[in-house]
Amino acid sequence: MSFLRASTAEYEGNTAVDLLPEISVQFGRFINSLAARPSDGLFLGAALTSYMTTQGHICLDLTEVAGNPFYNDHDELICHCPSLDPWKKDLLDSGVVGRAGDYTPLILDGNNRLYLYRYWQYETSLAFNITQRAKGDFPPYEIETVRSTIEKYFPSVASREADWQAVAAFAALVKKLCVISGGPGTGKTTTVCRILGTLLELDRAGSARIALAAPTGKAAARLEQSVKATLETLPAPPEIKDLIPREACTIHRLLGARSSSAYFVHDKSNPLDVDILVVDEASMVDLPLMAKLFEALRPETRVLLLGDKDQLASVEAGAVLGDICTEADVNNFSARFIDALNQIFSWSLEGLEPATSATGVQDCVVQLTKNYRFGQDSAIGALASAVNAGDPEMALAILSDPDYPDVTWSPLPPFPSLASSLSGSIVEGYRIFLEGKDLAEKFLHLDDYRILCALRHGPYGIESLNRVVERVLEHHGLIVALREIYPGLPLLVTRNDYDLGLFNGDVGIVVPASTGTRGLSAAFPGPEGSVRFIHPSRVPAYEVGYCMTIHKAQGSEFNAVSIVLPHTDAPILTRELLYTAITRARKKVHIWATEEVLTKMISRRIRRSSGLREALS
Repeated sequence: MSFLRASTAEYEGNTAVDLLPEISVQFGRFINSLAARPSDGLFLGAALTSYMTTQGHICLDLTEVAGNPFYNDHDELICHCPSLDPWKKDLLDSGVVGRAGDYTPLILDGNNRLYLYRYWQYETSLAFNITQRAKGDFPPYEIETVRSTIEKYFPSVASREADWQAVAAFAALVKKLCVISGGPGTGKTTTVCRILGTLLELDRAGSARIALAAPTGKAAARLEQSVKATLETLPAPPEIKDLIPREACTIHRLLGARSSSAYFVHDKSNPLDVDILVVDEASMVDLPLMAKLFEALRPETRVLLLGDKDQLASVEAGAVLGDICTEADVNNFSARFIDALNQIFSWSLEGLEPATSATGVQDCVVQLTKNYRFGQDSAIGALASAVNAGDPEMALAILSDPDYPDVTWSPLPPFPSLASSLSGSIVEGYRIFLEGKDLAEKFLHLDDYRILCALRHGPYGIESLNRVVERVLEHHGLIVALREIYPGLPLLVTRNDYDLGLFNGDVGIVVPASTGTRGLSAAFPGPEGSVRFIHPSRVPAYEVGYCMTIHKAQGSEFNAVSIVLPHTDAPILTRELLYTAITRARKKVHIWATEEVLTKMISRRIRRSSGLREALS
């Protein structure tokens, strides 16, 4: 039935609408109740826009869906959308849909994108703040001073090969925004520490306030570790090293999270007192949070964003890093930028075709291409590249090649056979961790191995797989799971608790309580190699940590991973998801999947509707 041939009441009675989340249906009804001219088109536009935000999109692109069938994330038909012109007329005649700049519940922009007002505001605000930083002028430093300082921190620039880490340093010097993208092992943290040294030496004020932040507690802890390790070999005088912080925090903590509120202590009226801000794992930051972060910065604050543009986008709405790091903008600079850079380095970027973007954002984006973890002969690196390129034939060939024993693939067994199929990997992966006596070593060996899943629920989701792992480990005498909580159990925290200093993604281990005390404690790594003990009842929401969703594994590294995919295809299965899973491994990857699911997954990309990319071009 065509939507326009049915009244709202008739359409809402159709079971197809019931396939949308109830909150989206109720939002459509609510907007229609506010309208001066309610209509079927308004109800549908509001309901679908609400639904799209729950799926990670910023808006509903009417041009894309108008006149076409609309399916939900389970590929179930919701409706047949009306044609574009009558739909737009229904929306704009309603009195509750405005144009860009209007203050109405919904905004329809000039490119037929329909937004919830607050998401349009987030996108507009972030685009403005990014483009303002991209307009930064070239600083008044002497060329020789710049050259000698960059060469001090990036000695490889003396070679004839382009050093993209040094290019990133130059970009950070001439712009108030520098976005550094690169896969695991490309040296993003090392690069940013050297950039900080370069900036601090060129700016002899000696009082620069630097903040290190990441979207999750675990990502912040990893940033801390990387910075501390890099500072040991940084060729900087002590007074420069002292200005670089050894501690990182979550973005929420940096901004000053308010309990049960979407607002922060720091905002446009109360900006952060920071001169240089480093944000790691930027691909995980959603649009609302990134917009609020940039709003809370002074115009002169330098921002260094680190991330992997090819990794998964944020769980919430938006794909900010992907929208900034477009293929057209990565390592493709303006003629002015190239000319200035050619004056500094012995090699040149003359082979590049100069970009013509009006915003200057292309001069802020640098992709690191040299991988220090996965060399040219690395099977993991080759597999990740094939997946990234959307080449299932090449990926399957690599997985089947006996010359690449560190990446393997097995057909997914029926669920009743899964435990016996995975048993060898589970026992090998967790034995040293579970048999170890020293707690520091147990934490170290916990990252030897992990099972990564695409889904939370279902026979091949983490809830089911964690129970499979426990049965296998108990069968081999490695655990005694008499209760829900038992010694050796890894706990994965799923909610922030600022009072306890535990954050989403933190991993702890259940251990016997101190000598002479009955009961159990949950041990968590503390600062400087210390360990904190917390009663299990006080630990915020958590789940068993033998298996993790690939989303939760972002920012983590393990020696070996087993990737278990579902037996049927689903829209969530994308090449970005598989790439993220593969690149969590340092040494070994084993994929359990049907050939059909694996092929479709590699062929599918994440596509999120947004106007940010266009606003930055």
